[in-house]
Amino acid sequence: MNSRTDTRRTWREAAAIVLARRNLTRTLTIAAIVGSVFFTMNQLGVILAGDAGTVVWLKAAMTYLTPLIVSNLGVLSATRQLGSTTAPTRAAARHI
Repeated sequence: MNSRTDTRRTWREAAAIVLARRNLTRTLTIAAIVGSVFFTMNQLGVILAGDAGTVVWLKAAMTYLTPLIVSNLGVLSATRQLGSTTAPTRAAARHI
């Protein structure tokens, strides 16, 4: 078994990877784009109609948090496979 793919990571290391500027920029961009599309499709009409209660606002928050969490899990998965602290570059991804 490849020792690079069998790495274990602490919460502190995972936080450092997720909060690295390059990774954070990517995941926040993904969350903003995907969250905005889903927000527009699912909650915008209710909010513009003035019918938004607490539950709708919680759903709106989750609309942005879900793609952020998923993209961060993807970054952690990719860096675990490579045994590094950043997401793979395009050149490195081609050679894998």
